[in-house]
Order: sequence, then structure tokens, then C-alpha cells
Amino acid sequence: MFSQCCKLFKAYLQIEKNSSPYTIKYYTDDIETFFNFLKKEGIDHLNAVDYHTVRLFLTDLYHEQLSRKSVSRKVSSLRSFYKFLTRENIVATNPFQQVTLPKPTKPIPGFFYLEEMEALFKMNDVTTPLGQRNQAILETLYATGIRVSECQQLELDQIDFSIGTVLVTGKGRKERYVPFGQYAADALKMYIDNGRRELLNKGNENTKSVFLNARGKPLTARGIRLVLNKMVENTAATVHIHPHKLRHSFATHMLNEGADLRSVQELLGHENLSSTQIYTHVTKDRLRNVYMKSHPRAKRE
Repeated sequence: MFSQCCKLFKAYLQIEKNSSPYTIKYYTDDIETFFNFLKKEGIDHLNAVDYHTVRLFLTDLYHEQLSRKSVSRKVSSLRSFYKFLTRENIVATNPFQQVTLPKPTKPIPGFFYLEEMEALFKMNDVTTPLGQRNQAILETLYATGIRVSECQQLELDQIDFSIGTVLVTGKGRKERYVPFGQYAADALKMYIDNGRRELLNKGNENTKSVFLNARGKPLTARGIRLVLNKMVENTAATVHIHPHKLRHSFATHMLNEGADLRSVQELLGHENLSSTQIYTHVTKDRLRNVYMKSHPRAKRE
């Protein structure tokens, strides 16, 4: 019965929720961990699980010294699993609905200062195909704030230079239009008209993917990370770069320059405003400076 329920839930995630393969893998791994626990406890039916069983399961996880974040994720996965089972009338109640865990504090996202970004923009040799590609990747990620997976999946017909927008397919296969500026437009045009054509000639396929590797094949997400890390090494910077740091920089710089939270939320493709609000933490210093300079009673004359 366990395996059959898991198959039904996977089908639900794929068809109804449009979940990514990574998301489905995390869910099924968490469910498999729970199934192994039930077998160890001699519980052979999902309807037999109650609140006491769940508490024993959590104790088991803490004995394995799992982090609070990992435990919270497993509880969330199993809560969704049981919610599905109750909807399908496979079980009567959801024992995970009663479980509450303290939410882990979200770390303030790291970002690049404008001076650091300028140093990165000057690093690539744009007289070479790979240099043009790398510059286009950097400009695109910073100009749009898109995720590395969204960048890696970009195809030529998703870029509209006439109005300066790119059609992005985000989480849950949701589409959104994101504008980009002149610097990104210039870098993309140079790469597509020149460097990309040279790289494409090295491959044996006529791919529509925007970003290609040195062999003319579509660049992977891991390849994009390697490209970005190489840029940082060349600037002799001490910080470690990752694609999300450019996304964080995009959001932070937009808010610092006066963009409203709702607009940034839409540009980032966040479903909930709470996901975007983490960026307000890094703008507090700017807001305090504005307040101290602007409010008539902020300080004594």
C-alpha cells in the first residue's frame, strides 16, 4: 500500500502541481524516510498513524542530528502528502496538521555592491566567443533577476529586442515577461550575432538554446555557475559567487533605488510577497539615512 500511495502522490505532483523533478525527488525522499520509520515501528497502514506516531518520528529525526531546516522540510512534505491522502479518501485525518515547528530564521541574502558589479562587468574579453557569452550571461542575470534555471532554459524566440523583454518560464511552469535594459540588450546582441554563431558551428545540432558551451551544446546550470565563479577569481575578489547572489543584487539594488515591493515581487516571479520581503532587511540602512536626512525632528540642530 505504501508504494501505491507514493505513486499516486507523485502523479499528483507532476500533473496537477506541475512540480519540478527536483521538488518531486525531495518529496519522495522524505516520504520514503517516513515509510522506513513506520516499517521499523511495525505500522503497516497509513490510517494507523496518529499524533503520537508523528512525535516519535520527529524524535527519531532529532536523534539522527538532522538540522531544524531538514526536519521542517520533512514535516512539510508529509503534511502535503497526508493532505492529498485525505482528499482522495485514502486516510481519514492528517496527523501532521497538528504539528507546529518554529520557523528557522531566514538569513539576510548576500548581494554585490555596485563597485563589485562594475569590476565583474569589466572582466570578460568580449573579442572571443566565450567572453561574449559570459558577458551576456552576467548582464542577463543582473538585468532581469531571473533564476539560473530560467537563464539556462532560455531560447532565442523568448527574447524580444524590439520592446526589451524576455519571456521566462519559472517555477510550476508559470510564465512571466521580464524587461531588460540597454547593457543587457547590447551584450546579448553581440553574443547572438557573433559568438553564439561560432560556438554553434562546433556542434552537430541546431539548438535554439541561447547559451552554449565551448562544444556548441546547450550550457548546463552547473556550467553557468562555473562561468560566474571564474569571473570572481579573475577579479581577485574574496567573495564566493553563486547565481542567486546576482538575483539578490538585482532585488536589493531595485529596492534601494525606490522600486516598490510588489513590482519586484512580480519581476522575481515570487508567488508570495513574503518571499520578496527578505530583501527589505538589506535596505534598512538606506532608509535610516534617508529618514535622518529628511525628517525635521530626526536630530537636533
